[in-house]
Amino acid sequence: MPLSIVGCSVRERGRAILRKLVPRRVGSCLVVRNAEELRATFAERFIDAVVVDLASGNDGAWEAAALAREFPSVPFLALSAVRSTDITGVAKACGPMEFTDVIVEGGEEGVAAELLTSLAFTTRFVAALTPAAASLGLRTPLQQTVWTAILRHGGRAVQTSALAAEVGLTREHLSRQFSSGGAPNLKRVIDFVRILGAAELAKNMGHDLPDLVRVLGFASPTHLSATCQRVVGIRSLSLARLRSQDLIERFLASGGSRSRGRAGVAPAGLL
Repeated sequence: MPLSIVGCSVRERGRAILRKLVPRRVGSCLVVRNAEELRATFAERFIDAVVVDLASGNDGAWEAAALAREFPSVPFLALSAVRSTDITGVAKACGPMEFTDVIVEGGEEGVAAELLTSLAFTTRFVAALTPAAASLGLRTPLQQTVWTAILRHGGRAVQTSALAAEVGLTREHLSRQFSSGGAPNLKRVIDFVRILGAAELAKNMGHDLPDLVRVLGFASPTHLSATCQRVVGIRSLSLARLRSQDLIERFLASGGSRSRGRAGVAPAGLL
């Protein structure tokens, strides 16, 4: 899946730099002007990372930077020219503001894209949950390939037909092959990954339940709640307090894997 990056800058030059930050082969960068627009974007759009232009040093930039505390699941990075006048601001952002890293204005082309890719929500989501495949009964190369492909959507909707095309099988053949050897069926696993994504985003104070529904593409809050109840036996309001390990255990307990692999081999916490 292409990365979804959001940049925030009050400067025209800053906005121009942010628009060119992410090559098309990597993803896209939507550029907003202030904290209000950034908050509104979080409510509507799946975001892998945020880059805030701190070169202006005005109050608007710091208001946008302060949102990092409300959305800890999503990495915030500072865009800075790293002039002597910027050093204090960059230090402030990367420390108390809980920024993840700094992108240097005018730096080598491609470096920013590599940094954003390594830190992106989706990248860390995949890295954290790939080891859980075995505990879910997904042991064949095909099962593990498809598991990783589902994770790359970060909890967003994915069609079985798209997964089948990716591995070169028909949808029916993929569904049969995936659930062989006591593994859970494909649709159930897709829904489970969507719940894992919702649980991680639910830990953001700036996200409420309707936001999660829009960002992850559920039809309605009722749809999200029904999916949680059916797949892991919980209410959607409980997502924020549960770790990935807790959800994996509930998935297995509710019949998520006929082979009943040990949940203890899964990661203890996400991201």
